[in-house]
Amino acid sequence: MTSALLAVQDLTKTFGARTAVDALSFEVAEGETFGLLGPNGSGKTTTISMISGILQADAGSVTLAGEAVTPNARSAKGRIGLVPQDIALYLDLSTRENLQFFGRLQGLSGDALNKRIDEVLEIVALADRADDRVSDYSGGMKRRANIAVGMLHEPALLILDEPTVGVDPQSRNQILDAVEALGSTGLSVIYTTHYMEEAERLCDRVGILDQGTTLAVGTQRELVTRVGEQDRIVVNGTFTEETDLEATLTGVVGIHGVDRTAAGVEVAVSDARSVLVDVLGRIGQHGSITNVDVTEPNLEALFLHLTGRALRD
Repeated sequence: MTSALLAVQDLTKTFGARTAVDALSFEVAEGETFGLLGPNGSGKTTTISMISGILQADAGSVTLAGEAVTPNARSAKGRIGLVPQDIALYLDLSTRENLQFFGRLQGLSGDALNKRIDEVLEIVALADRADDRVSDYSGGMKRRANIAVGMLHEPALLILDEPTVGVDPQSRNQILDAVEALGSTGLSVIYTTHYMEEAERLCDRVGILDQGTTLAVGTQRELVTRVGEQDRIVVNGTFTEETDLEATLTGVVGIHGVDRTAAGVEVAVSDARSVLVDVLGRIGQHGSITNVDVTEPNLEALFLHLTGRALRD
C-alpha cells in the first residue's frame, strides 16, 4: 500500500451514556477507495462527521497529509469533499447552477470553474441534464449531482456516506459506476455502506465496524485469511470409486480437506484461484468432470463470523 493520506487514531465519541464510536483506528492510502462497512447504527456517520471536521471528537485524532482535522482546521477541511446521505442541493436551481454556486464558495471562478464543472458532470453522467432543475431529477440523479458537488473543488479525500440508500436498482448501478470512475482519477475515497456487495465491487480495503469499533481492516482476501474462512471448490462428475482423491491432491499447497459427495468431490482450500488449475488437473485424471463451482467467503460471511449476526440485523 502507498503512503497514508488519512490517519484515524483511537477516535472516540459519546452521546450521554451511549458510546457511538469507541477507539476507532484505520488509515486510507493515497488513491485508495476504503470502505467503512457496518449495519445501521454501527457508528459510520458519526465517524465521518469527525473525519470531515464537522463533529469534535471526545478523544483520538484525525490527520490528513499530516495536518490535524478539527472543526476549526479550515485548511485541512478544505481538502475534504463530503457527500452526505441527505441531498445538499438547491432544488430550484439546475445542477450547473448549483455547481457554479458551490464552486465560488470554494474559491473557483471563470474558465477554471466552468472547465471543472464540465469534468465532474461527465464523471457522474449528468452532462446531458446539467441545465435541468434538480427538483425534476430522480432520486438517483440527485445523488449523482450531490457527488459532483462534493468532488468539484478537487479534494484530496472524498467521503461518500451511503450514497445509494433509497434509490432504485438502475440508479444505484449508475451511482456505483460513477464511484468506480473516481478510481481512475487517483482520488482517495471513503465509502460507507451496509451493502456488502457494494464494498466488494468498489473498495480496495474495508474496515468492518460494529457498535462503534473496528472488528477488522484489510482487503477481502486478507480478512478471509485472518478469520480462518476457506474457499471451496466443488467438482461434479463421475470418478472411480477406488481412487483416493485426498492422496491425489497431496502436495497442493493450501488444501484443508477433501470430501467425496454423491455428485463428485468438494475441496476446502486457502486460495481457490491459485490452485484451481492444479486441483482440476489432478482430479480430472480419475474420471469425467461435468461441472465446477468455486465459492469464496464474502464480506457478509466475514461479518457473520466476527459478530455472530448478519450485516443488516
